[in-house]
Amino acid sequence: MKIAARDAREADFACDALILPVFEDEGMNPYMDIDRALDGLPSKIMAEGEFSAKQGRVFHLHTYGKIKPGRLLLAGLGKKAESTRERIRRSGGKAASYLRETGAKLTGLSIRTLSALPPEDFVEGAMLSQYRFGAYKKREDEKEIESLTVLSGEDWKARLRWLVEVEAASRFARDLVNTPANDMTPTALAEAALKLRKVKVKVIERREAEKLGMGAYLSVAKGSSQPPKFIVISYEPRGAASGRPTVLIGKSITFDSGGISLKPSEGMEKMKYDMAGGAAVLGAIRAASALELPVSIAGLLPACENLPGGSASKPGDIVRTITGKTVEIVNTDAEGRLALADAIGYARRFFPGSAIIDVATLTGACSIALGEEAIAMMGNSEDLMSGIRAASGQTGERVWQMPLYDEYKDYIDSEAADLKNSGGRSGSLVTAGYFLKEFADAAPWVHLDIAGTAWTDKDKPYLPKGATGIGVRLLLAYLKNLKG
Repeated sequence: MKIAARDAREADFACDALILPVFEDEGMNPYMDIDRALDGLPSKIMAEGEFSAKQGRVFHLHTYGKIKPGRLLLAGLGKKAESTRERIRRSGGKAASYLRETGAKLTGLSIRTLSALPPEDFVEGAMLSQYRFGAYKKREDEKEIESLTVLSGEDWKARLRWLVEVEAASRFARDLVNTPANDMTPTALAEAALKLRKVKVKVIERREAEKLGMGAYLSVAKGSSQPPKFIVISYEPRGAASGRPTVLIGKSITFDSGGISLKPSEGMEKMKYDMAGGAAVLGAIRAASALELPVSIAGLLPACENLPGGSASKPGDIVRTITGKTVEIVNTDAEGRLALADAIGYARRFFPGSAIIDVATLTGACSIALGEEAIAMMGNSEDLMSGIRAASGQTGERVWQMPLYDEYKDYIDSEAADLKNSGGRSGSLVTAGYFLKEFADAAPWVHLDIAGTAWTDKDKPYLPKGATGIGVRLLLAYLKNLKG
């Protein structure tokens, strides 16, 4: 769907359908010129209760040539006092999804009622809702909106550029996660990174990783015939002095069977999504470089598969990390934290003093605690977490801070090694975070557990079924805010 802006009166804009966002408590008052041209029909529809303008509701009507748009879509925003950026975004998703099913090709959007909140949120919701993953299934006569034109006299050039790149990055991440693991291997993920523009990419192979001492990360890959790929991406804005980058780490287990501690077979096909953190980091860096954000970024993706096999790691094995700390593997299905431990250690060694943000589908306990509604956030830096909260409020990718009490260290104490990789079921969401904290040490660090939000089994207003691309917009908003 192409996005444009044009200075034009709504009634004079020729299109298949014109979207009019409507608040419950305003009705058609902002659009009285259009209402009069249609002989008061929209107002009558609202007065008689056919359309209430509740948030997410839509009503579709023909104009019969009385104005240039062929049809109107009234898009409910709810009560004005209760409006939020996320509600506006969801209304945009609902409106565009509805119009797509009607076969509308050329669409327009009035922003008269959206001045109190950024109107681009409505546009962003509309854009994100149009994503479909169709690489493996031929779809006959699939309907698609060709264009959405924002009717505004203001300069939308910068806003449109941001929206286009963010949507493209989100789509890119969703495609990576939705791709089945037989094609989205660690090698394929490395190839996707190597295709990024305006960045430097280094792929650390097994032998070099062994020399660096990444025993925890490599232990995850031992059962798979697919070679591990530790992917390092560097983005330096043009003309910027070399400084400390923000380090983004994305868990990149391209398929997670649980290893010897095998997962139940039901639902295991979804475990291709265990590299959603890596996809989010790649997507964020892709957009940051395209938008030329004036911040330095390093991306680390410890990519591998976690499979059972004759050479796979076994419960009771002890591995040494890049930091020198040893870990007793008591559960091979707690593999993501092993890969992340070495990635965090790598960040501390090669990017000393940098802030570290890791994004990971880390624990099933995250879904139990927060459902599909929020990212679990933990960290040792209040400044870093505050910045992420601000980005969360801007994007609707919600975060909820969990505690990291010192007592949690007792849960992961090992008699045979410095740490064990699982503290058991009790407190498993936060003990996984505390395990990572042990490797961050004094470096400013935040952990984002996206296990409950990276995949959806049902269509949401702007998130179709499957991979959600969670983290891309959150990280980008955080990085954009840094430049200020």
